[in-house]
Amino acid sequence: MTAGLEAVTLEQMPASSHTVPDDAAGQRLDAWLVTQLEGVSRARVQLLLTQHSVLVNGEPAKRSLRLEGGEQVEVLREPVLPPLRAVPEEIPLTIVYEDDDLSVIDKPAGMLVHAGAGARDESDEDGEPVVDSRNTGTLVNALLHHYQQLSTAGGELRPGIVHRLDRQTSGLIIVARNDAAHLRLSEMFAERKLRKTYLALVHGEVEKATGTINAPIGRDMIRRTRMTTRRTSGNRSAISHYKVEQRLTTRFGKFTLLKVRIETGRTHQIRVHLASIGHSIVGDTLYGAPQVIRADAEQKVMKKSRRRALDTLSLDRNFLHAAELVFAHPRTGAQIELSSPLPPELADLLLQLQAPE
Repeated sequence: MTAGLEAVTLEQMPASSHTVPDDAAGQRLDAWLVTQLEGVSRARVQLLLTQHSVLVNGEPAKRSLRLEGGEQVEVLREPVLPPLRAVPEEIPLTIVYEDDDLSVIDKPAGMLVHAGAGARDESDEDGEPVVDSRNTGTLVNALLHHYQQLSTAGGELRPGIVHRLDRQTSGLIIVARNDAAHLRLSEMFAERKLRKTYLALVHGEVEKATGTINAPIGRDMIRRTRMTTRRTSGNRSAISHYKVEQRLTTRFGKFTLLKVRIETGRTHQIRVHLASIGHSIVGDTLYGAPQVIRADAEQKVMKKSRRRALDTLSLDRNFLHAAELVFAHPRTGAQIELSSPLPPELADLLLQLQAPE
């Protein structure tokens, strides 16, 4: 391997030269190059070859070239990555409301709203496009299949998307069908003229019946996947209001079901705010919730003959649901009030927590 290429990604890699050893005779060029460029996928090597950025003995090489040994191979530059494309996919949608200007979708937990910034489309060894798995199964993919027209104001990767919900948060999300509706809806979000209400089940007993959390939020500088209220600078204002709907004292401990209304829409806002006051959302292991909810100590030491079989509970998502949405129609001004019931997995968990011992 040429000196200086160790642990270098293809995006960072300078032009380089390689001499094919005799023992590589018979190998395909693309397969051999993968062994020379540490941390570089075969798809990326094939992209280089497709873009005529690899020369063998001074001539552009084909992917399928069989090596004979002794060739001089030059990698001219890093590949030019094709733009990430949002592609239609036949994915079922639960549509709560729709007209020519907008739709409101009841998004399930586990679905991304749109592809991540790191997702890319590449080509396989036959030159056929390979869609990055992070660019499939999203709400955008489903919307593109279902609708002929969506707003373009959010860019090619986010057609129709005015706001978002975290992957493991379910519930109501607004989609703009044209640019005029998108612009007005964006203004309404900025002016805090839409009322979004969430249901959240948290660990512990929230003492105050109502409360407001006014704590700026920023990126956690240590754990970059998290947000935090503890940074001293660089935070953005964030305001959440909560109201206790139900307090539960169960054999698994105490829990509180809250209605939460947000004035701002920061990343992970409700999750971060509730964790900051010592009440992590059930299932939200990123912000301190246990992965498994265990029965209390008294239940564990009961005689086996009296012990219930179910001593643990778990939830593979966050108990956070966008349950209500109230806003003025962006064109007509008519008041729209929509609601979504708790999805089955959340309703079932509540029933299990409240089941008699």
